[in-house]
Amino acid sequence: MKTQNTSALNVRRLSKLERSQFTLSYYLKSILVGLLLGDLCASKQNLSINPTLRFEQGLVHKDYIFHLYELFKDYCLSAPKISNMLPNKTTGKIYTRVQFNSCALPCFSELYELFYTANGKIVPQNIAELLTPLSLAYWICDDGGFCKTRQVIYLSTNAFTEEEVKLLISVLNNKWDLNCTINKHGQGFRIRIPKKSMPVVQALLSTHMPSMMRYKIGL
Repeated sequence: MKTQNTSALNVRRLSKLERSQFTLSYYLKSILVGLLLGDLCASKQNLSINPTLRFEQGLVHKDYIFHLYELFKDYCLSAPKISNMLPNKTTGKIYTRVQFNSCALPCFSELYELFYTANGKIVPQNIAELLTPLSLAYWICDDGGFCKTRQVIYLSTNAFTEEEVKLLISVLNNKWDLNCTINKHGQGFRIRIPKKSMPVVQALLSTHMPSMMRYKIGL
């Protein structure tokens, strides 16, 4: 990717030619695959032909968001911002979030077409080809939870259909022998990575996990 001056991006719009010069490395593409299985949102706004990425986490994960910004800052207009969300409809509690957006760029189109249809986000049928250990690490960073008492990892896949969750489990089990199972959780389904698979997960992902998120694989 041609290096862009981020401060310059803040004061002017990118031309079509400049947008076309942005590319994604294999490393960043692998991370985005994991993030898209998690909380990352890609969208097309104002009839733009190019997708924008929105990175967002609660304030407790501020360090993680700034880590992601360091990875993707060359694709962005501004640094992460802290803001309050609307009051929770059930509890009335106001939560604080940290977020940043990318520019609308053609280099994101390939992943957008794989992960989105007119009905929203999906699991691509070729997810087995896309998912790498680096992808899995960032998927767990985004949507994983480590249960200390049971020594298991839960992946919150509630937004996907049961068939899509089963596809993800099949890929995880076939690629890395993780013995994952599907758990009913509320109105949806989540993935459970059992205690006996923790040594495999830790060996596979320890070098890929950001330091502030290593606790999500029990480290």
